[in-house]
Amino acid sequence: MTAQQHTRAAGLPAPTYTLLLSGGSIEQKRQEILDYFGQTWSLYESLFDCLADEKAYYTKAISLRHPLIFYFGHTATFYINKMMAAGLLDQRVDDSIEAMMAIGVDEMSWDDLDTSHYQWPDVAELRDYRGKVRSLIETFIKRMPLTLPIGWDSPAWVILMGIEHERIHLETSSVLIRQLPVEWVKPQAHWPICPSARHDRITVPDNTLVAVAGARVIQGKNDDTYGWDNEYGTLTTEVKPFKASRMLTSNAEFFDFVAAGGYQDDRWWDEEGLGWRDFAKATQPTFWVGSASDPDSLKLRLMTEEVAMPWDWPAEVNQLEAAAFCRWKADETGNAIQLPSEPEWLLLREQIKGDRPAEAPGNISLAWWASSCPVDHFAQGEFYDLTGNVWQWTTTPTNGLEGFKVHPLYDDFSTPTFDGKHALIKGGSWISTGNEALKSARYAFRRHFFQHAGFRYVESMHQEKKMLNPYETDSMVSQYLDFQYGPDYFATANYAKTLVEIACQITEKRERALDIGCATGRASFELARHFSEVVGMDYSARFIDVALQLTSGEDFRYVTQEEGELVEYRQVRLKDFDLGEEQASRIQFVQGDACNLKPQPDRYDLVLASNLIDRLRQPLRFLQDVTPMIRSGGVLMLSSPYTWLEEFTPKENWLGGIRENGEALTTCQALQRLLAADFEEIAAPQDVPFVIRETARKYQHTVAQLTVWRKR
Repeated sequence: MTAQQHTRAAGLPAPTYTLLLSGGSIEQKRQEILDYFGQTWSLYESLFDCLADEKAYYTKAISLRHPLIFYFGHTATFYINKMMAAGLLDQRVDDSIEAMMAIGVDEMSWDDLDTSHYQWPDVAELRDYRGKVRSLIETFIKRMPLTLPIGWDSPAWVILMGIEHERIHLETSSVLIRQLPVEWVKPQAHWPICPSARHDRITVPDNTLVAVAGARVIQGKNDDTYGWDNEYGTLTTEVKPFKASRMLTSNAEFFDFVAAGGYQDDRWWDEEGLGWRDFAKATQPTFWVGSASDPDSLKLRLMTEEVAMPWDWPAEVNQLEAAAFCRWKADETGNAIQLPSEPEWLLLREQIKGDRPAEAPGNISLAWWASSCPVDHFAQGEFYDLTGNVWQWTTTPTNGLEGFKVHPLYDDFSTPTFDGKHALIKGGSWISTGNEALKSARYAFRRHFFQHAGFRYVESMHQEKKMLNPYETDSMVSQYLDFQYGPDYFATANYAKTLVEIACQITEKRERALDIGCATGRASFELARHFSEVVGMDYSARFIDVALQLTSGEDFRYVTQEEGELVEYRQVRLKDFDLGEEQASRIQFVQGDACNLKPQPDRYDLVLASNLIDRLRQPLRFLQDVTPMIRSGGVLMLSSPYTWLEEFTPKENWLGGIRENGEALTTCQALQRLLAADFEEIAAPQDVPFVIRETARKYQHTVAQLTVWRKR
């Protein structure tokens, strides 16, 4: 059966492709953006029509993620928070919602539970909020400056970032809906499932291997369409000849592994797989309902319903299960069966021409159904489902291509996954739209993660290099690691440690401390020697990810520049500083915006803000918001070199370094005025020097001023 013989399911939109960044007139492009935004927004909201019970909004589908009420609001707050960060908006729509729903909890460790408690807004309040945001964004699109082609610095790029971000959450939220109790959800006519399925295993066609000639594969996205940071750059790989399964692995084919005791036999599972299998008590794929010991009674859980097992649909499993199947298959056949590498998948993908065909080439972009379909429905050259139906797991851990750089407005899209623990998925699923449906898309998840993902296997001699905690090469992260944990330079004491030593001389009560602007966390660790609870907060997810890895006891390796392309490899180990599990257990590292703090009245005995106020867009707001968070008698420590720059802080928001009524106003004087009503200054301002290494022969020597204040 070919794609042309299918009837597109009623209710689903026509194939949706991410926009071209050039072409046509400016006003035509503006209308395209407006239409793309509106369609994305409406499609996302229609997904939540599938929830039949309010509990579905407020109960976690899995313990490692927020409940769906968070994701319902999160995609709208993303627009506001990114536009505020870009200086495109003057004020927020709702401070409390935009603080609560700014940062998602993404599953990073299968046994790392999020036990936080949140006072979520009700659904009606969020619908009203979403309506306000939609109106604001539509007005902005109609009025924003626009030139073609659209580039990283364009206001339109921020809008496209929000659109593509919401399309990602369209898919991930559908997976969470699939993991809710089935009685809490309901089928919808505009989310129809594929009616075609074989319910008898023996009628499912056998999978076969097809030879693929080796070739050179060149990766790197062009500038035609919106892309995420990890898609840009270059990588050339010489792929050796291999064989690939003609079809995705079906439920019927995977059942052979289950029936052979594959989940019980430790031989087929690596160490990580065994840990997950035993933790999850897995005996069969998660979305199979019933017992594999009675295969005729098995059902498959779809997004909103359970159906008789479609044996010819792709098996949806995580990467650990897929890899275990491949080891079993290799033993059964005597062949080198494994999951494909990313370059091998890309070589297969060459059989489909282009990313934007008139008709979707497979079960992708919501072009057909809101479910998987038989693995032999969509022929693409000699293969089926090279793209679409379900994502396909690879062996390749995600990393940046050569020339990788982060977008300054979304520095945590990719870098937290560059840890050797996230495997790339390729090809897209039935609900993958926009950027997700492109050949160049590079999405990665932890290997235990469930997406609408399955696999095809290859016979290949390729050996993936194990990559665990690679050397950090991002210059800013490396610089701060060296600043906070590296050697002392020019007899200048460690800055973070010095500030904490001063703090301990003046704080009387040592229960809770907040280290805001914590970077990679050295001051937080030092505070944990003395305080019962410490919160380390930073706006940069890259910094927080480093701190969290150190907290977990992992060594962290980084690169410092020597000269030109010559570098030095270094390593941070907490035990080298007499720090360890005891201190780490007292710290909570969180990503947060100092200009958008959640109210926490009378919580902290100490707030340390080092090298922060002169890097904030709204430093006065920070001071106003942090003041009620400090207990009476608590201490506020502000340390800064006062290097006010308009690239960080609009000049009208500078606290000092200006002339007021013709007279010089220093930042220290401004602080004394601003804090006088709530604090007393308990020590004379003092200078605290620090040194940041740039290269082997270039250093920044800076003198910060420290002011110390006790809350009245």
